[in-house]
Amino acid sequence: MSLFPADITSMAENIIHNFTAAGLMVSTAESCTGGLIAGALTEISGSSAVVDRGFVTYTNTAKMQMLGVQEETLIRFGAVSEETARQMVHGALFRSRAHLAVAVTGIAGPGGGSPEKPVGLVHLAAKSRSGKLVHRKMLYGDIGRTDVRIETIRTALQMLIEIV
Repeated sequence: MSLFPADITSMAENIIHNFTAAGLMVSTAESCTGGLIAGALTEISGSSAVVDRGFVTYTNTAKMQMLGVQEETLIRFGAVSEETARQMVHGALFRSRAHLAVAVTGIAGPGGGSPEKPVGLVHLAAKSRSGKLVHRKMLYGDIGRTDVRIETIRTALQMLIEIV
């Protein structure tokens, strides 16, 4: 039995299997998911061959200290922004031994939203050492904290598959 829905477990199994075969390692940088992406990957036996490390950077200070996100970026664009997600993924990649990284920052709710940045807004970025970068802005809506986080895990795992 897994902590995660069957489709997420299946995606994580495929990532662990395929990335192990390819000799690829992953790091994660997570804010609104609080480590659940790394958790989904490490739920799979053999994941230590693939998962190098995960950064849980829930506060702006953690984003700056652990990932090198620039204070100016946080002030100008906010923690939940494409610019912050891009700096988070860059930090996760280059502060690890990983070949690929994924980063997420968002508003899971139920509070914390605004008209400009509503509950359910999540910015994700995936990056490879070869320079390939993918960003997604997701508007999951006010579907509940757990569901926003689950949907974010799905999207993040899919992005890891695409970035290879």
